[in-house]
Amino acid sequence: MKHMLFHPFEIAFCGYSGSGKTTLIASLVRRLAVQFSVACYKHGCHHFDIDRPGKDSWTLGNAGAGTVMISDPEKKAVICRHAEAPGVLERQVFSGHDMLFVEGLKELPLQKLLLVDKERKILDLLRNGTVSNVCALVAPDDPVDYADSGVPVFHRDDIDGIAAFIENTLLRRSLEKTPLYGLVLAGGLSSRMGHDKALIRYHSENQLMHTASLLQKYCGKVFLSCRADQCETYRQFNIPMITDAYLGIGPMGGLLSAQQAEPEAAWLLAACDLPFLDETMARRLIMQRNPLRFASAFRNPDSGRIEPLFACYEPKSRSRLILLHADNRNSLSAFLEHSRFEELTPPNPGTLRNINTPDDYPATEANRKEHGSR
Repeated sequence: MKHMLFHPFEIAFCGYSGSGKTTLIASLVRRLAVQFSVACYKHGCHHFDIDRPGKDSWTLGNAGAGTVMISDPEKKAVICRHAEAPGVLERQVFSGHDMLFVEGLKELPLQKLLLVDKERKILDLLRNGTVSNVCALVAPDDPVDYADSGVPVFHRDDIDGIAAFIENTLLRRSLEKTPLYGLVLAGGLSSRMGHDKALIRYHSENQLMHTASLLQKYCGKVFLSCRADQCETYRQFNIPMITDAYLGIGPMGGLLSAQQAEPEAAWLLAACDLPFLDETMARRLIMQRNPLRFASAFRNPDSGRIEPLFACYEPKSRSRLILLHADNRNSLSAFLEHSRFEELTPPNPGTLRNINTPDDYPATEANRKEHGSR
């Protein structure tokens, strides 16, 4: 997201000291942690030290170590003494979580819940523009008394109401600001099939066009992912192409290339060797997609395997995928298994069957229908 400071789904809690920020955040974390992974960032105006003279971490830092990590079986702490680019460390630390609660930083352009003090002094900062991007007030008294505020108002004890508001606000922001594009994966070598799988005709159109037509019903734009040497063959189909910028790493290269071209988009991937995909599956994926996760994907209940090649990847997945690629780990299945993703159950597992060899090839329309009905 273009205006992200520390996390794509961040919201700040601002108010004067004693207004109950930490108490409210803790209550909301307990409420939301049932469904989401929540990270917290507490910004303090005063200097602090988690290591003290005589401690090993202090000794190592004093000797000149720029960064020291303290670790035990349950937790880790990182102490950095040299400034990195603003927000870089925070974005790396928080990236694995669904949302981030920030305590403080009322001067930064974060969406904010403003905690009203008993004297209502904080409202002066709201009126004079010192505090901006306020999406709701949290008050210690009757919310009706703030009817002219222009934003929703919650009593500070209404934890369920505030939690629902935060969840809906973050989801709505994603759906409004994040376009959903489709990507037909056709860059494979088709070595086991013996000829181009994208050009096989299981339906009235070849598989490339059939898959693109399916995605076009749900995506703002649809692109074809392919190798540069395939462009001449596929140009006749008039589908905009994104050629592989990451070579030799399979489907992850297609996704990374698409994310490089359109980094603000969420990408709905569909491989061209999944001829049984239908609108029921596409609607299930779109309707149950969770933008707060890295991705949304089906797990086949028959095999237990995740299907990474008919899945929706959110913009936040890009940085983690790049790090995995840099570490020569280029499996989308492994990425999903080790990341927070929305796990979906397919209404018909047979629709996830792929066709990779002539022996898998459904010889007749009757065979296709028979398999789809299982």
